[in-house]
Amino acid sequence: YSNFIDDLRVYVRGGTGGMGYPNLGGEGGRGGDVWFVARERTTLKSIRQKYPQKRFVAGTGANSSVKALKGEKGKDCEVHVPLGISVLDDDGKQIGELNAAGERFLAARGGLGGSLATNFLPCKGQRRTVHLDLKLIADVGLVGFPNAGKSSLLSKISHAKPEIANYAFTTIQPELGKIMYADYKQISVADLPGLIEGAHANKGMGHKFLKHVERTKQLLLVVDISGFQLSIKTHFRTAFETILLLTKEMELYKEELVTKPALLAINKMDLPCAKDNLDELMTQLENPQDFLHLVEEEMIPANTLEFREVIPISTYTGEGIEELKTCIRKSIDEQAEQVNEEYRKKKLLLLRTSK
Repeated sequence: YSNFIDDLRVYVRGGTGGMGYPNLGGEGGRGGDVWFVARERTTLKSIRQKYPQKRFVAGTGANSSVKALKGEKGKDCEVHVPLGISVLDDDGKQIGELNAAGERFLAARGGLGGSLATNFLPCKGQRRTVHLDLKLIADVGLVGFPNAGKSSLLSKISHAKPEIANYAFTTIQPELGKIMYADYKQISVADLPGLIEGAHANKGMGHKFLKHVERTKQLLLVVDISGFQLSIKTHFRTAFETILLLTKEMELYKEELVTKPALLAINKMDLPCAKDNLDELMTQLENPQDFLHLVEEEMIPANTLEFREVIPISTYTGEGIEELKTCIRKSIDEQAEQVNEEYRKKKLLLLRTSK
């Protein structure tokens, strides 16, 4: 995870105000402010490389003088940060967030200049240590256990070129790709580091993985039709159990995750017995309550995920890939229409109440 930074601790300090001029009642300039400004194509890694000290200090306000009784404000310090940043104080409390390009957050306010109220002595600027916590923003988040084929799928449906290999932890950092459609519509897809059992309790990459899922509009679960086993020391899980476990891990971390619109991609349909396994899985998904007695109680989520579509695919042969891209597009468009409809209803309600 070393090449990808998703949390950065920085020190910010507003500028000190300028001195007042007691003889003529002059007022010193206010200290500059420290601002975080969201900007595309910026990473936390680039901030750390550019500012290894991780200190951001704004300029001091100008002193009051005979020539200028009102001193000029100190120079602001602007720090460009990536989109999808949550700003946390040292206690872990969220104090702001930046999701769209151009959004600004005042990280440290400059001190007041010296005036009659302060006996013409300047005030120091605000100082504190804050955490820049990155949560990816993507339309679709690929969710699945290691080796389910998420990286292969991302390379098939988008222009991303993630590293692909046949071992448990292939993806060790989030990968972003874009699906390009014939009408120039683009949908961003995030392949997130492989989840493991116990992730909600911060096992493996735990919270590092799950916090990224929060900032995706929809989920695309990728499940190996032949089942999954992390190592010889862990239990073998069927495709049905895998879906339950993935749901349980997300639910234990944050219940809202399982309310997101979700699609299910059943991968590795080129394997022998895949068709029989798929028939069995579809029966289980149609009436999951009838099969819950087959699994351990701690694996059963409080709410099962409702999948908008279940698409059998093979990243090896390309089977079902185009259908999956169509389903993703349809699901995203439907969600956007739903959001627009809710917005229109709210506007209408506001107009009625104002009348």
